[in-house]
Amino acid sequence: MVTLATTKKSSKGQVVIPEDIRKRLGFKARSQFVVVGENDVVILKAISSSSMEEFDGLITEARKQARQAGMNKSDISAAIAKVRSNK
Repeated sequence: MVTLATTKKSSKGQVVIPEDIRKRLGFKARSQFVVVGENDVVILKAISSSSMEEFDGLITEARKQARQAGMNKSDISAAIAKVRSNK
């Protein structure tokens, strides 16, 4: 079941995950997440001891899609260098 809710970013850059979602997904204090952001989309993926294997699967799929799009390691390195130079 998908639950939709709204939230806001605080002046400190913090975003609250609504309580009903935290409870349903079992998030506890100090839960950790992988954060992916692109354009106006932010994805939080909870990290648990078993989810690193799932994350490896996501990375494998991302690499597959990058190859299908004609990207190679030098494209990725160039994109990383560009982002790092903007900071």
